[in-house]
Amino acid sequence: MKPTSDLIPRHGRLWLIFGLAVSGAFFILGFFGREVYRQAPPIPSEVRTTDGRLLMTREDILTGQTVWQSTGGQQLGSIWGHGAYQAPDWTADWLHREATTLLDQWSTASYGVPLAQLNDEQRASMQARLKRELRTNTFEQVSGVLVISTDRAEAISRVARHYDDLFGGAPAMRQLRNDYAMQDVVVPDPARRVALTQFFFWTSWASATTRPGHTITYTNNWPHEPLIDNVPSPGNVLWSIVSVVLLLTGIGGLVWFLAFRRDEEAVEAPLMDPFTGLTLTPSMRAVAKYIAVVVLLFIVQVLLGALTAHYTVEGQSVYGIPLANYLPYSLTRTWHIQTAMFWIATAFLAVGLFIAPAIGGREPRFQRLGVNLLFGALLVVVAGSLAGEYFAIHQKLPLEWSFWVGHQGYEYVDLGRVWQIALFAGLAIWLTLMLRAL
Repeated sequence: MKPTSDLIPRHGRLWLIFGLAVSGAFFILGFFGREVYRQAPPIPSEVRTTDGRLLMTREDILTGQTVWQSTGGQQLGSIWGHGAYQAPDWTADWLHREATTLLDQWSTASYGVPLAQLNDEQRASMQARLKRELRTNTFEQVSGVLVISTDRAEAISRVARHYDDLFGGAPAMRQLRNDYAMQDVVVPDPARRVALTQFFFWTSWASATTRPGHTITYTNNWPHEPLIDNVPSPGNVLWSIVSVVLLLTGIGGLVWFLAFRRDEEAVEAPLMDPFTGLTLTPSMRAVAKYIAVVVLLFIVQVLLGALTAHYTVEGQSVYGIPLANYLPYSLTRTWHIQTAMFWIATAFLAVGLFIAPAIGGREPRFQRLGVNLLFGALLVVVAGSLAGEYFAIHQKLPLEWSFWVGHQGYEYVDLGRVWQIALFAGLAIWLTLMLRAL
């Protein structure tokens, strides 16, 4: 075996490489994170028609976003993609409905018949007009006011009625709700439904309107909508290919590096299991209840997964039992993902707390108390977040509370912000307990 002094320079190089890799990764995350906020689509202070009629305000749009988050957010359809697709992407759905509604309005006004009955030349002229209407950016940077035509305002009103019926429990929409795996009444409050439609409109506007100084929209021409030439841009195609090539190159490079480096010494297995003579300390015994929680959460997660999968077949029922009014798809999918994260995190905490005293060779003072307090905090976060998500999706929370203790609406980050902060604090406590023991 090489002397320790010979190993130090090599270990130093490894730490240097590790530090540079981590620093580079965080620099890239920070830079592009800043760019996301800097180049985000603007939220108009007001949306008005060309004749001066006020349709909505920034506060209305942001309220609608909170309503959408409270319903389950990305677990019930999605906004700008990256969510659950049992229900549609609401941005894409709104954009297509608004476009077709406008075309039918103009066709009826100009020719007296719906668009479907026009000839090819007439239809082409209507679609050219639609593209100018939706892709032209009429947002005023200085005043923050978005001005739209009265025709478009009428189309928005008609499309909004569709969503009001869909989320409000209109009997005529029951089959569509079943197809989307939505409960009968998603948003009982009419004022909340109005705000929700205003948020949907804004996401659609940003995806259809050309970004100033560019030929693509604020969302890089997503979602796909041929009626207004929302198709992948050359940059989308290029960087999609580049990202895949870089990923495969990186994996290949690591495989090559590990396969052809032979200067690493073989690690010899110990003659006996290091844990054979392990003496259990009080804090290590206290970890047993963590394992019980892991098993319980795992069982619950599996059952929720089966229930969520079944909703893709029946939508609102399980073998004829109408469970969706109590445990709708958006809730079971939320809980399915959250319980998975919780049992994995709990197992991670448990292993660390168990082996730390064994590695450190001692039981720090009050270590058992710390383990028990952390377990209590873990139960509060798990129970509190799951309950908050239940009450948020069932619209039982005041809207201003929903984001904080209910549902944030982001896939994998569903738990309310308060519980997210508490979970981070719990991880900090766990790290302290680990370092004390090590």
